[in-house]
Amino acid sequence: MTLKGKHIGFAITGSFCTISEALIELERLVFLGAEVYPILSAAVASTNTRFGRADDFRRRIEMVTGRDCIDTITEAEPIGPKSMLDLIVVAPCTGNTLSKIANGITDTPVTMAVKAQLRNLKPVVLAIATNDGLGANGKNIGALLNTKNIYFVPFGQDDPEKKSNSLIARFGMIVPTVEHALEGKQIQPILV
Repeated sequence: MTLKGKHIGFAITGSFCTISEALIELERLVFLGAEVYPILSAAVASTNTRFGRADDFRRRIEMVTGRDCIDTITEAEPIGPKSMLDLIVVAPCTGNTLSKIANGITDTPVTMAVKAQLRNLKPVVLAIATNDGLGANGKNIGALLNTKNIYFVPFGQDDPEKKSNSLIARFGMIVPTVEHALEGKQIQPILV
């Protein structure tokens, strides 16, 4: 499947240690011809960490996509009524965002964008990065695995010895997951 001309939202949430990996995949989508619309959580839009400065992330994203970042609920809301996007990727998708999506909570730009996309019965791809995926968030992953139009980037434990409940997506699998999701299929295997 070609991604040329596909309108893809790319939502980034605050798993700061994985944002650089996610941005490589955002760049790959642009390289493959997708029209990418960046969406930032409030934390990503405003927090400086040892992994990078908020303004630097924003500049890089806007330079690569040629678009201003959507970083308010008000800016994300039209995604639904205008049917702007063919697909949304949430990468990284934190446990916090994952739980909000699973429970229908719409209080961030990212969750508003996802709600708007799902209202149009269009695909959402989640690339999880959560320290409690095999703990408190396990039930949310289970619920979303059984939710129409939600697709997961293959994931697995990232450090079973030191962080036994932690799960992380294989970010390099975002593009093939997107291609499958646009055809209404979940890439397999999910657990890696």
